[in-house]
Amino acid sequence: MTKYLLKRFVYSFFIVIFGSLLVYSILRLLPTSYFEKIARERSTAPGAPSYAEILSSLNETYGMDTDIVTGFLKWGKNAIQGDFGVSWEYAIPVVEKFKQVIWYSVFLNIVTLLVQTFISIPLGVLAARKQYSKTDYFVTFFSIVCISMPTFFLATVLKYVFSVKLGWFDLYGIVGRYYEQLDLWGKILDMLKHLVLPVITLAMLNIGGLMRFTRTNMLEVLNADYIRTARAKGLSENVVMNRHAFRNTLIPLVTYFSYLIPNMFTGSFITETLFQIPGIGYISYYALIHGDIPFAMFYSVLIIILTQVSLLVADFMYAVVDPRVRID
Repeated sequence: MTKYLLKRFVYSFFIVIFGSLLVYSILRLLPTSYFEKIARERSTAPGAPSYAEILSSLNETYGMDTDIVTGFLKWGKNAIQGDFGVSWEYAIPVVEKFKQVIWYSVFLNIVTLLVQTFISIPLGVLAARKQYSKTDYFVTFFSIVCISMPTFFLATVLKYVFSVKLGWFDLYGIVGRYYEQLDLWGKILDMLKHLVLPVITLAMLNIGGLMRFTRTNMLEVLNADYIRTARAKGLSENVVMNRHAFRNTLIPLVTYFSYLIPNMFTGSFITETLFQIPGIGYISYYALIHGDIPFAMFYSVLIIILTQVSLLVADFMYAVVDPRVRID
């Protein structure tokens, strides 16, 4: 198992290096005039350095005066030390801005994960146990509806119904206008209230796929020989389902949940933007559309790293859930 995980770690390391080099190369292919334009705009801000100083700093940070490989190694050395440069849009270090907003995205995605898990998996298992029944048809129909709805459409409908018509929730934001006047519990409840619609949006979009995934894998397990053997031994249906069938269903589910790690730390790009939740997804979108290259570099590399981390976690969980993975 150790040898297997070590080999996967080495593969992931080279993928991160190659992916980061690819992103950096795309950056270097941008016209030089773009950097000059950014330097000119930044130099006009009150108290900002001169045009020549800003342009020199940009060239030094991204190695624009060297070849791509040398520039990448120079940028990588700074990145390993946690120096990703200063955000052009927010005028503070990229890492500092990331620390300010990341916990909104983490909290939003953790709550969404709990909601969709406690809804999707039980319904998927129930649909598999009652295959071709009315319950199965209802769950299948509901999952198809969830999968088919685009994020912007669902978010717009929820905002129109519950914010515009009923007035139960604010249209956007993470806190209300009277947030600072509330006590501690009032602030917590106010923030939770503002997360209701974003959580429903994210959960609805993921519930359908997870339900169908659980149902399909559960049906495959229920048709296995060892399940028929367990029933022939006289074991109760609950024991067969919980101790034999569902445990083997967890193996493919590990892959599904592993991809939630990048989402948790890179934010829900569309949902956070539609509801203006100041998480990493919304902040990154705002930075990207304004040409904030330092933040774009950081965000792209972060996605690559977290994707590889999620795959490593999935491989480790495979080895825990399925002993066959440990065999060399």
